[in-house]
Amino acid sequence: MPPLEIELFGDIVCPWCYVGTHRLERVIAALPEPQRVAVVHRPFLLRPATPAQGLDIHAELRKRFGGDLEPVFARLVAEAQASDLELDPRRQPFAFPTLPAHTLLRHALAKGTQRALALALFHAHFVLAKNISDPETLAELASAHGFTRDEALALLASPAEQIITRSETEEASAAGIRGVPLFVIGGRALPGAQPEPVLREAIDAALAHAS
Repeated sequence: MPPLEIELFGDIVCPWCYVGTHRLERVIAALPEPQRVAVVHRPFLLRPATPAQGLDIHAELRKRFGGDLEPVFARLVAEAQASDLELDPRRQPFAFPTLPAHTLLRHALAKGTQRALALALFHAHFVLAKNISDPETLAELASAHGFTRDEALALLASPAEQIITRSETEEASAAGIRGVPLFVIGGRALPGAQPEPVLREAIDAALAHAS
């Protein structure tokens, strides 16, 4: 019997996607038979028009919510800590274009390293505050997850590869996806960084139905 496929739509610069991805991995690891579940990361561009030099998210948030960002960050930090995730949104004030990172993730699926690479990209962006649109940064990350440096750089430099990735993000938007993270488990769509018990219940139900 093939494993249950869970689709996870998200973007690397989305902090709630990091929380949701981390929670999903924790839930799967706690299953009696984790190998019965497969995760496929699907691309979504949270800010498609992000300039190459990046976008100052903290400045944007200050305009929207006022000068003090602590109340804005408090819930995110608390939710991350509840799932034993190190996530301090103060570390990374910028969002960067993510089409290149999604291109590598698309190819990492066939290599069997997509899930690990996704977590590495989140960690690089939010914890290490790196520019995850920089080809050298991406090539370094990819080289630890089944790619050679030259292979990664070639994919990142290919206009055709970028077109394929962008078309997948447009398919997600055309399907009505407006926000991420979004989990699709056994045909059931669960929007937002769902609590771990909710994810576990949905996975258990889908596995039971497939048996």
